[in-house]
Amino acid sequence: MPEQIDVAEALGGLPLWRKAQDPRPAIARTLAFADFNAAFGFMTRVALLADKVDHHPEWSNVYNRVEVLLTTHDAGGVTERDVNMARFIDEAAAAMGAQ
Repeated sequence: MPEQIDVAEALGGLPLWRKAQDPRPAIARTLAFADFNAAFGFMTRVALLADKVDHHPEWSNVYNRVEVLLTTHDAGGVTERDVNMARFIDEAAAAMGAQ
């Protein structure tokens, strides 16, 4: 089982992320894209990695906005798996022009 890390520690290297407003220890980010197609394309890109590494974000999409929450369910909080996924999300979002 992955080892849980402190949310503040996880956020130290993730300036675009915040502590999630959730009862569980989690990190979150809101992304805005040019339009729905760009947002959906971003989600598809992340979904491909998520399936590969078997670590899936909790997210929602409304038009050009994507809300992402990361936590590792079997560890009961944030782990390196979440930090790694957040870094990938940041890279994918930047490549696709997210704000």
